[in-house]
Amino acid sequence: MKALQVSRVIKKYDSDPVLRGVSLSLNPGERAALMGPSGSGKSTLLNCIGGIDRPDEGVIEIGGQSLAGLDEDALCRLRRETVSTVFQFFHLLPTLTVSENIEFPMQLNGVGPRERAERVYDLIQEVGLSHRSGALPHELSGGEMQRVAIARALANRPRLILADEPTGNLDSATGEAILDLLEAVSEKNGVAMLVVTHSPQVTRICRRTLEMKDGRILGQTDSE
Repeated sequence: MKALQVSRVIKKYDSDPVLRGVSLSLNPGERAALMGPSGSGKSTLLNCIGGIDRPDEGVIEIGGQSLAGLDEDALCRLRRETVSTVFQFFHLLPTLTVSENIEFPMQLNGVGPRERAERVYDLIQEVGLSHRSGALPHELSGGEMQRVAIARALANRPRLILADEPTGNLDSATGEAILDLLEAVSEKNGVAMLVVTHSPQVTRICRRTLEMKDGRILGQTDSE
């Protein structure tokens, strides 16, 4: 079963096509980079896959489940349980500590206190922040905040992570460390990952690079 299947997706805004029949797929644990100029439709595609926006035509399936026909509550559950997003600007809750930011998605999902505590402990260890568990976001570096965001994205054990310019707000050395972390957590947890990026460095952790322009995927390059 594919972790992600996108088939002939079309999206228009005010009759102007933004996505023009996009198709792609990801296997469990597979990572792909999505590259292209600004305005090519990358963010719109991510929004459709994440259930934030709805395509006008075509089919999106995550873990075999079609997004078509899901109401807003079901799409919200999908974003909590099956799909997670890592953003360029982290989007951590400023009044919560590192541990609390990671725990919060599990609270929304009704995970019990003991299991939450165990998962938080394991995730903090995994992203190398055990010494910062009680820190607030404003006390962290950019790289540390992105590590928290990655741990939070893994909290509910998703099938798919959508990463939107995950190294775009980081210096090159920190960005390389974050790429290594994304690769490691994807391999360990078997999570598929679609990474939107302008950075050629991101492609080194991805099996495929998809080139997007004017709402279409023009081709792909295999990295392995």
